[in-house]
Formats: sequence, C-alpha cells, structure tokens
Amino acid sequence: MSDKPNLIFFMTDNHTRNALGCYGHPLVRTPNLDRIAGKGVRFTTAYSASPVCCPSRATLATGRYPHQTGFWDNAIVYDGSVPSWMHRMREQGYTTVGIGKLHYRSSEDDNGFSEEIMPMHIVDGKGALVHLLRGHDDEPVSVGQWELYLERTGVGTTVYQDYDRRITAAAIDWLKRNSNRGPWALMVSYPSPHPPFTLPQRLIDLYPPERVRLPEDFGPDRRSKHPAIEHLRRQKGTLEITDEAALRRIVAAYYALITHADEQIGQVMRAADDLGVLSSARVVYTSDHGELTGAHGVLGKFSLFEGAIGVPMILSGPGLPAGRAVTDTVHHVDLMPTLVALAGGAQDTSLPGRPLGEVIAGKVQPRPGFAEYHATGSFAGSFLLRHGKDKLIYHVGMPRQVFDLAADPEECRDLVEAGTGNAVADRLEAELRKICDPEAVDAQAKADQRAHVAAWGGREAVLQTGALVFSPPPGIAAERKPTASIRA
Repeated sequence: MSDKPNLIFFMTDNHTRNALGCYGHPLVRTPNLDRIAGKGVRFTTAYSASPVCCPSRATLATGRYPHQTGFWDNAIVYDGSVPSWMHRMREQGYTTVGIGKLHYRSSEDDNGFSEEIMPMHIVDGKGALVHLLRGHDDEPVSVGQWELYLERTGVGTTVYQDYDRRITAAAIDWLKRNSNRGPWALMVSYPSPHPPFTLPQRLIDLYPPERVRLPEDFGPDRRSKHPAIEHLRRQKGTLEITDEAALRRIVAAYYALITHADEQIGQVMRAADDLGVLSSARVVYTSDHGELTGAHGVLGKFSLFEGAIGVPMILSGPGLPAGRAVTDTVHHVDLMPTLVALAGGAQDTSLPGRPLGEVIAGKVQPRPGFAEYHATGSFAGSFLLRHGKDKLIYHVGMPRQVFDLAADPEECRDLVEAGTGNAVADRLEAELRKICDPEAVDAQAKADQRAHVAAWGGREAVLQTGALVFSPPPGIAAERKPTASIRA
C-alpha cells in the first residue's frame, strides 16, 4: 500500500454555485454532497474559467486559462498537448482513471489518464464547428436550444440520465476491482444536470413549481438591454420568456436533476465506504460551469453572470478541517496545483493557480475573481474581474458592466448604465489588464477560430454540419438541426 492518498474527483455539468443544500439553498436537496462538505471544506466563491463545457474542462485539466492555452470553445478543445493534472499524478506513480464525460478531443490523444472508461468526447473529434462562426451579424443561430428547455423538460428519461447510471455502475465496478491497488486518482464525471431536464416522476414531485422563486428580472421590461446579452439571446434563438408557469417548471426540473446527480454520487461514495477506502481518500467536487435558468432572459449559460460562471467547489479528506466554509475567491485553475501537491509532485510556478491547502491555511493573499468567454453566443470576447463585492464584466468593443454583488446579487442593476459605476470600472479594468490584454486575446481567439474553420473546409462546409442540440454520450448519434442566420 502507498502512503499517498487516493483521490475521488466527482464532476458534474451545468451545476450553478449555490444550488446545493450545503450552500444554503432553501429547496435543492443534495444530501450526499452536503455530507462531503460537512466532513471537509466548502469554497463559497469559486469560479469556472469559462461558462461553456470544453474551455472550462481544458482549464480544469491544465490549470491554465483559455487565453493561455488557446482552447477557446467546444471545437478547439483539449488534446493532451498541454500537461494535465492527470499527466502529473501519473508521473508520480498514480493510476489515473477517467469515467464518463471528459469532453476533450479524443481518447486517441494522451490526455493523461491511464485508462478512460466510457469516455464522452466531442462529436467525431470535431465538436460544434458551427459555433466557430461568431463575431459577425449573420452568425448562425443555435437551432434547437430553446426547444431543449421548453419542450423536453418533464417526466421521462434521456440518454444523459441513462449514461449517468452507467457511469455510476462503472465507477463502483472499478473500485471493487482496484480499490486496494493505490495510489489512484479516479475521476467520475456526469453529464447531469445538463439539459434536457427530463427525469422520473418521483424526483419531479420533490419540487412543486409553485415553490420555485423566479429570477428578479423576470419579464422583458426588466431585463438588461446590453448589446452582448441581446446578441446572446438572438443567437440562442431565445424568445421572450414571459410564461411564468413554463419557467417555474424548467427551474423545478433543473433542481430535480441536481438531486438525481447527487444520488449517483452517493452510490459511489457508499461503495467506496463499504470497501474501506473512503476514510483515507481525498474527495473533490465541482462542476464545469453553471446555468441561468431564465435569469437575464437566458436559458443556458454562455455569459459571465454569477449563475453561469459560479460553481460549487468542495474538498474533503485526511488533514482537512471539517465543516469549514472558506470565503476566499478560488478558481478551477487552483485544482491542478492542488492535485499535484496531493501526489507529492513539484509545483509549476508558471501556473496561475495556488494549492487549495494553502488557501485553507490562510497562506494565499486574497485574489480577484477572473474568467473569460470566447465561444458560442458571444459577438466579442468578455472578461470577468471581481474584487470583493465589486464585479466588472468587460466586453471588447461594447460598454462595460459593473455590479455591486452585495447590494445586487442577481446582477440586475448595471452601475455603468446607471452612470455611477465608471470609477469602479476603471479600477477593475486596470487590474484586468495586468492579467491579459482583452483586445489582443479577443483578436487571437477569433483568428484561431477562423483558421479552424478553414481547416474544416471553410464557412459553407461548416454550415453544412448543422447545429448540435447537445453532445451525445458514446454510442449515441448526435442530434443536429439545419442552421439559420441570426438575421432571420
């Protein structure tokens, strides 16, 4: 047996930061995640690197932001070319295993895992090519996104939830066969609670729609008219969300799907406990990004509002305090150095993140929140910089936005638009520019995307691939819709 601790890394898709019982949500039931938090540390202010799957997952793997790696979107994705935490732990003698949704380019690349089990990667190694066609007025609409929420929410089952259950079974089987062969790092990654929000009646019944709280800005007259958000709504084919009953049903089903994901995690945790490995293992939980569920008139994520970019982050295991809530801002980039430290490897000082153990111990000076977005629905690059209660969203070529998150946690009152936020915007923009040059990064992302389009045959050839409704699990054919121009 090794003296290095084993690792179980749970990951979900689309789980917004505060939609857990342990984060204080009054409705969402997550008893298994709450139990992990009760035995460990919950980070109250954790940020994804980017509010869409692949760039976020590339950052989680590499510990580097999209502007540092060039993994911008759901077509230019992680390909094993940048060292990952899986590579580094494997070099330290760990068996590294990934089960479920990884969303990299291909298992033919060396992503750093010793073994990938039922991996879900981008479709055909190409991904959502249509999403590369951004930054101009005739950007293709993501056909099918509106219907994904409005028409597929309710009782039933989908390929995603079936895949969740297969992932759970595979994880339990792997633990039964390998739990005493450490050190190992097991990543168990679920597609839920990504839409469609379709699930059994017993889970739907836990969340009566009338108990769901609507977004503060529900109703077209109350929503921001910022050009970046208006463009996002058009590009996603999002109609005006005026049906209160429909939105309540969507939000309630989203909560139910979170409970479904929690149940899957609980089954793996019980198996690990029964096998006697849980008490000595480190356990990590996070999600790749959040979900707005109608806030700001958006169904999905694709923006730097807190609901889309804020994620849960929980860490438990030997040597960690129990029941601790850490308010320091942390990021997905912190997981790479955290896991390398767990494995006993040397730290890469070029990485932007810090080991979370140092954050817990108070050895890291407070850091600003940072994230960026260069993918579907964004006319131009956008960047988040947060210090304390003050938050800037910097849009290249468009007005800045500033929010006071203490007074306005749902980000409904843009202080720049109100005429009172320019001084804060100037201060936070100056800090942002110490991290990167937004205009240069935006130009590089668009240049890389144009080159990728050219490599796949040009604009017309890419349009012919159609719009992906959502990425399917392995063995399931992708659903595609004909493309339509945003001008239509």
